[in-house]
Amino acid sequence: MTVAENVETLPPPRGTNCEITRFNALRHGVLSQYTVLPWEDGDEYGALIEALAAEHSPQGPTEEHLVEEVAGIIWRKRRLRLAEGAAHHRALKRITEPHQETATAALIHVAADEGTEPIGDAIRATEGQTAVDLADLESDKAMTENALRLLKMPSASAYARALAALRDDTRTWWEDQLSWEPDDYAKGETPFKADAESLRRFLESEISPWYDNRRRELEHRPLIRAQAFGEAVDPHRLERLARYEVHLDRKLERMLAMQLKLQDLRRAANPS
Repeated sequence: MTVAENVETLPPPRGTNCEITRFNALRHGVLSQYTVLPWEDGDEYGALIEALAAEHSPQGPTEEHLVEEVAGIIWRKRRLRLAEGAAHHRALKRITEPHQETATAALIHVAADEGTEPIGDAIRATEGQTAVDLADLESDKAMTENALRLLKMPSASAYARALAALRDDTRTWWEDQLSWEPDDYAKGETPFKADAESLRRFLESEISPWYDNRRRELEHRPLIRAQAFGEAVDPHRLERLARYEVHLDRKLERMLAMQLKLQDLRRAANPS
């Protein structure tokens, strides 16, 4: 038995996916079983090996080894892409923490003290979702404006009719205000009561300004998203990844050059 044949009969290391052993598009693929990590897709790596073997048609253990090296380099470059994505996600997580000032920085050229919406909401929202949120805001505002019109009518039932016209969450907000104790109010503030005048004052002083602020938040989502994604680029972390990728690229060039040279020598020695 030759050394190469003996190597092929060695059992895979403990914990190695036995599916890796069927990568044998190369007869001497002794490195493949160590290339794929337990949580990686062995079938995907096997398809890569097969594609490279079909492209280069290696003959003999040396050429097979070079093709296998090329596959390993490409597989490691795939990991680098995953690492880069993971670094961005980690940075985005830090940006969404409450103490961050990403929204303020994004809107510094628009207005001061803007951006109270959670950063995560602005990042995750699509254009379609923002359009839905804006439409919902306008619907809510229209209900509040209708309630204000009812409150301005001289009617004993104005309070009840206006309260019924409000959206559920606005009505819940009002009921929460009514539950406040006098000490809960700031000095000089007039406590709200369950009457038409107090409800009108509440809608005009608390709810109407909220609509304007919320609309600005929704309209500024693209600015906040761009700022967050920009802050998620960590040059120091990416520089290390880039250096490793340059190393892999140079190694890939060497392996391909050696493979092509061997093929040229083979063709020269056996002209058709």
